[in-house]
Amino acid sequence: MAVSCTTVERLRKMWEEEEEERLRKIPFQLSCLVFSECPPLGLESHRVDDDQLLASSQSHHGFSAQRGRLNMQSSGDDDGVYGGAWCAEPEENNHWFEVDARREVEFTGVIVQGRNSDTAEDFVSTFHVSFSNDSRDWTVLHDGYAEWLFYGNVDRDTPVMVQFDWPIVARYIRILPQSWNGSLCLRAEVMACQLENEVHPTDDLDYRHHNYKDMRQMMKVINEECPNITRIYNIGKSSAGLKMYAMEISDNPGEHQSGEPEFRYTAGLHGNEALGRELLLLLMQFMCKEYNDDNPRVRRLVEGVRIHLVPSLNPDAYELAYEMGSEMGNWGLGHWTEEGYDIFQNFPDLNSVLWGAEDRGWVPRIVPNHHIPLPENFLNGSVALETKAVINWMERTPFVLGANLQGGEKVVAYPFDMQRPPKAAGMNEETWARMQRQNGDALRETADDTMFRWLAMSYAHSHLTMTETQRGSCHTDDISGGQGIINRASWKPVVGSMNDFSYLHTNCFELSVFLGCDKFPHESELPLEWENNREALLSFIEQVHRGIKGIVRDMEGKPLANATISVEGIKHDVKTAAAGDYWRLLNPGEYRVMARADGYTPQIRLCMVGYDSGATPCSFTLAKSNWDRIKQIMDLHGKRPIRLVTKRIQRRSLPYHPLHQMREREHATTIIQRREDKEV
Repeated sequence: MAVSCTTVERLRKMWEEEEEERLRKIPFQLSCLVFSECPPLGLESHRVDDDQLLASSQSHHGFSAQRGRLNMQSSGDDDGVYGGAWCAEPEENNHWFEVDARREVEFTGVIVQGRNSDTAEDFVSTFHVSFSNDSRDWTVLHDGYAEWLFYGNVDRDTPVMVQFDWPIVARYIRILPQSWNGSLCLRAEVMACQLENEVHPTDDLDYRHHNYKDMRQMMKVINEECPNITRIYNIGKSSAGLKMYAMEISDNPGEHQSGEPEFRYTAGLHGNEALGRELLLLLMQFMCKEYNDDNPRVRRLVEGVRIHLVPSLNPDAYELAYEMGSEMGNWGLGHWTEEGYDIFQNFPDLNSVLWGAEDRGWVPRIVPNHHIPLPENFLNGSVALETKAVINWMERTPFVLGANLQGGEKVVAYPFDMQRPPKAAGMNEETWARMQRQNGDALRETADDTMFRWLAMSYAHSHLTMTETQRGSCHTDDISGGQGIINRASWKPVVGSMNDFSYLHTNCFELSVFLGCDKFPHESELPLEWENNREALLSFIEQVHRGIKGIVRDMEGKPLANATISVEGIKHDVKTAAAGDYWRLLNPGEYRVMARADGYTPQIRLCMVGYDSGATPCSFTLAKSNWDRIKQIMDLHGKRPIRLVTKRIQRRSLPYHPLHQMREREHATTIIQRREDKEV
């Protein structure tokens, strides 16, 4: 039974009038019943398993009952394996969509949504609801006069919630479509209260959603409770003028300490992906409370790492999503900034700069393999204010490791995020064939691919459910090969990502943590999500100490900023910070490491990285280069060649042999080096 789109407004008005009339007829004692708002049962979040969803029929395999989850996304192919809804067989009658709660619960309402599609406008307009305790005998919900007809969607994307006037205790619930637009397709969520509370939080924290005002107040309270280890600052303003607040947690807040790495967690790149925001607020509370309670692990983190937490990089969009509520926003509402930018994909494309230079043999002689500069006039182009603020923040802080918390999937994605083009313009076949032989299938991998894989696994395998991939991913089959991690370029490649920019423009290794299928989980699910992520959040911060660290100085002990640290066999360098200190993330092994700076003779050291916690000290002392001295002498003589004068030298007045002088200098450098390693 189809309903024409042109009659939508007329139908809406008629439905509203009929609903008002129905409510007037309900007995007073029923209409005045009050019951607590119940959370989602978990279709969208996938807490409800596939075998709990059944249907009377399906149009074909890609539109099974398991696809009938709120905000389910299609693969983009209308006839593909992954449809954007449950769709019924058109030849069948008496259609139904069933959810098994596996135990008796209090059902209080349902949320319905149309089919996710680029072309079709399919949605259910009206439906009945029935209940059962044994899946055989069903009772249709009755309002006292007739079977209760609920009014559903008028478009394919906007969720519509219908609430029952009183809770229904049952195990099974069915949605019985009565009329629909286009094909009979449905996505749904069920609201239900458990008769016994399943989640018992172990931490005394504030488990609720915080809007901008509440977030600011929460951060202020934490700062007042832990003034010695916290500092609130902002990294910039949104296009609507809201501040992008950050919380620093450190034993010396407000100052970079030489030898102490800097770490960052960011969230809210997309305003409707709210779980990361709340997890960072919970992490702030947890670390403050546990530090005051002398938790040794938290104290080690606070005293050994300068931690930066930014819960909302897109505060304008979050306010929009928050106003709609956790269940009622669709997949895209609040995703973009006020000006329409997707912040995560709004960074300069440095990948093409690097790869183009590699194809021409310019790396590293002409173009470096690290700290690639911003393209000319990039900041004057189509760049969000929020993106500019993040870039400035990255450039002024020597971050070593970071992760941005997102939603809509459950996996950890690591760079490269951009897929390398198959062949650069103008490259001859012989050159391209040679590159293919050298690189094989690794054209999407960074020079630090093994390190990135370890970092991704450290989060995914510490998370309580992220590696339970036998259920598949949120919208398709398992995309991670059973590991809970994936190379972003091989999954959903993007150009100009925050992760690739961080790796190619700064020292910071950054990943994306996709926290779950439900972008904006219900408040009642926050305790469970905190339990799932708490250990992973802490464990990932601890990875900042994996590898080597040190200070680069000259022979007088002065720190050298912007010195380059190279690791043999890894074509990606890092630079020292203003205090001459550096950190290089590496997996266990033996590495030949070189430090070099303009005007100084490079130095190479053999550095061992073990399996124990803590970075290996590996400092350098650089001597002024002879060539630098020669240039100074030439400058004194107007850059003219120096005339050599030969003199007869008596045997007994011979100075030290140059080799002896070099050995003495190397001996002195070794003594200084050992002393500095002990200090580090």
